[in-house]
Amino acid sequence: MEANPRWVALTAVAPVAWGANYFVTHEFLPADRPLYGAALRALPAGLLLLAVRRRLPRGAWWWRSAVLGLLNMSVFFVLVYAASQLLPTSVASTVMAVAPLTMMLMAWPLVSERPRPAHLAGAAIGLGGVCLMLLSGVGKVSLPGILASAAAMLVSSFGYILAKRWSTGVDVLASTAWQLTAGGMFLLPVAAAVEGRPPALSGQSLLAFAYVTLIATALAFVAWFTGLRHLPTGTVGLIGLLNPVTGVVLGTVVAKEVLTVQQLGGLVLVLAGVVLGRPRRAAGGGAVRRPGPGVPSEASVSDRSNGAGVRCG
Repeated sequence: MEANPRWVALTAVAPVAWGANYFVTHEFLPADRPLYGAALRALPAGLLLLAVRRRLPRGAWWWRSAVLGLLNMSVFFVLVYAASQLLPTSVASTVMAVAPLTMMLMAWPLVSERPRPAHLAGAAIGLGGVCLMLLSGVGKVSLPGILASAAAMLVSSFGYILAKRWSTGVDVLASTAWQLTAGGMFLLPVAAAVEGRPPALSGQSLLAFAYVTLIATALAFVAWFTGLRHLPTGTVGLIGLLNPVTGVVLGTVVAKEVLTVQQLGGLVLVLAGVVLGRPRRAAGGGAVRRPGPGVPSEASVSDRSNGAGVRCG
């Protein structure tokens, strides 16, 4: 498996964009319209990618797109929107940092990826940093907000592992477009039934939605799913720790949320976890990795990497 800085840097685009998305949603989008907020995030991004990669699903990908769209886009986006409105930016993004450990444990049975000790150690250190940041006296936090953020983490972790398992032979732009479009189409009728007419948006809100749709969704998910194909799940999960780092930095610098010494220590631990779990390079430049049962060898993955889709374990 190719695990070089190029894929790490590309994958990092996603959690940084998502960390900023918490701030944008909290500050500029209507707080009482999570269903419309999620639908307006998913559907335009999906249609945009579909226009770029004009390809419809075939065979099993019709129902797979529906399943992944429901998990990764519909349910996840609604939960993230609710968490962004109920919690401070720093706290909302920090809860998602439990995802690396969750993804590693799910990847073991689902895609036969046995987590490396360095990945587990990095996840544990990052989780310790998360605990420091959450228990740092930031004030009373919303229990529904914490539950929404935790549920979003579980749903998305499972959806990302399924996307990795089903990625063989499918173009990443096309599959991302199908998921986003399906997710948006699920959400629109539900939003109309529950929330009534679409919200009236100011110019500031429209600009915020433009960021959410183009950067935090279309670009971020293409980068994330590409990373899942070219990097071990443990590495991708640890890169995801940049999500809470971005959220905390924006929360303190822009939203004027107070950053305590304890939170700063937590940030250092989170970053240490990312560094510890980074892909190791062999002397010849290749990634050091021991395939588990059912995981393709480096040679077989390299052979398939010239095709439209790659299944990297």
